[in-house]
Amino acid sequence: MRLTHNESLDYFLFFGTITGYNFVKYAGVAKLHHRSLTTHLKIIQIFSLGCFLLMCFYASKLSTQTLLFFSPFGLLTFLYAVPFLSGFQKNLRSISYLKIVIVALVWTGATVFLPIFDIDGQFTNQLYLIGIQRFLLVVVLILPFDIRDVKYDAVSLQTIPKKIGIKKTKKLGYILLSLCLLIEFIITPNPDFKRVFLFVFTVVLVLLMRSSDKKSNYYTSFFVESVPIIWWILLLMA
Repeated sequence: MRLTHNESLDYFLFFGTITGYNFVKYAGVAKLHHRSLTTHLKIIQIFSLGCFLLMCFYASKLSTQTLLFFSPFGLLTFLYAVPFLSGFQKNLRSISYLKIVIVALVWTGATVFLPIFDIDGQFTNQLYLIGIQRFLLVVVLILPFDIRDVKYDAVSLQTIPKKIGIKKTKKLGYILLSLCLLIEFIITPNPDFKRVFLFVFTVVLVLLMRSSDKKSNYYTSFFVESVPIIWWILLLMA
């Protein structure tokens, strides 16, 4: 599916992704202790502020309708990190199973439906299948992170590995990946794109198979998180 290029939307999503990621990752660490932050965290804060200002700049170039469509996903990202439940002690991230759904939903909304809405495109059955595929793939990409953290997550945080175990979590991931591959052969007529997805499918499958609670942070934070970038580069070359 070829889309009309909107540079402002591209940069809005790019800087918004950095802003949202750093906000979710470091908001709980920084909290209100700005003066006692380490130098590295202060640099991250300044960098995030710069990205936030650039996000706002490119947001000003988008239509009101596009921003309104995006607003629920932005709100979910904000409430994912900011406590507002149980006397402001819990956020959406702390609710069992909701964490993985919210992350996948925001990714899907921002990368599949928002670009189509921005160009007044039609929400076809093919688009909905792409959305389902993207949602399932993001869920699978999150599983190695939950497997890694299974020993450290609080008992109240009922992630999938904590609830059904690591082996069953991997089996669930294999099923979801198989559904993603099936959808790819239904929605993509371009053989080059199919080959790219088959390669990405294989990489994700291997990463999931090798996931464990003994892997270092670099396994997930570098190898797993690099999958979308590799996918994007391969599609540009296809």
